[in-house]
Amino acid sequence: MWHWIRGCCAWAFGVLLLACMDSSLAQSPQAIRKQAEASMLVTGSILIERDGSVSELEVDDRDKLPDVVASLVENSGPAWRFEPVLVDGNPRRVKARMSLLVVAKKLEDGGYRVGIRGSYFGKDAMTAEERQQEPDAVKALDLKPPSYPLSAAEVGARGTAYVVLKIGADGKVIDAAIEQVNLRTVGDANQMKRMRSAFSRSALTAARGWSFSVPAGATDEHGFVSVRVPVDYEMAGNTLPTYGQWNAYIPGPRETVPWVQDDQATNESPEAMLAGGLYEVGKGLRLLTPLGGEDS
Repeated sequence: MWHWIRGCCAWAFGVLLLACMDSSLAQSPQAIRKQAEASMLVTGSILIERDGSVSELEVDDRDKLPDVVASLVENSGPAWRFEPVLVDGNPRRVKARMSLLVVAKKLEDGGYRVGIRGSYFGKDAMTAEERQQEPDAVKALDLKPPSYPLSAAEVGARGTAYVVLKIGADGKVIDAAIEQVNLRTVGDANQMKRMRSAFSRSALTAARGWSFSVPAGATDEHGFVSVRVPVDYEMAGNTLPTYGQWNAYIPGPRETVPWVQDDQATNESPEAMLAGGLYEVGKGLRLLTPLGGEDS
């Protein structure tokens, strides 16, 4: 379910900066901006019935959201159907947290197309504070922030790297990969490739030294658990959008993570993750119907 609207997001794309060190860009600013998107994370809760249908949906802080966004989520929810949640082999009625990625894309006529692209439901949609209270959740022990890459800082580059970690039962990182890097700075194709590479190297270097608390039984048959972690790179003096505000960026390519093969895991959107979150790959509630997004 996409909504076409005018004017609601026009300001959002204006925050993208042009990192033009010379005038011979491979693409014009107009062509580059056509790739831009604005997204907003919407959180809340749903009540899932024994048959997997959704009987209730509540959006957090609805008054902070644009009406078109709140209405889109509220109108989409009743059509969702989940794989029933089993407790001791029996379907149960459960209340679950949700985190939705709502995306706005500019159209040729000047309007915007708004839809739900990604989601997390259940424990994966918990805040960092809520996760700390869960006895059977993987928790961060030492997440030393990465250094800001000098090459990126010199050109004012900003963005978010989405890291996937392979963690052993001892809580140490066995392997790490970058799934996607979104940039909040615009340059030509080569400049953007260099920016993404700089953020990727920085995030991976830091991630390999992180440590976690892994509860007994959390690892799979191969002896590890996979988690996603978003890493934001923001220049001093700038602030990231708060809840209910649009975040403008140029989306990067989605890369395949070698050890992530589960269909649900590969369909999950890293961009739907809350800042500071920790997401176990493929462990969320399984949605069987379209979200109401671009593929609906």
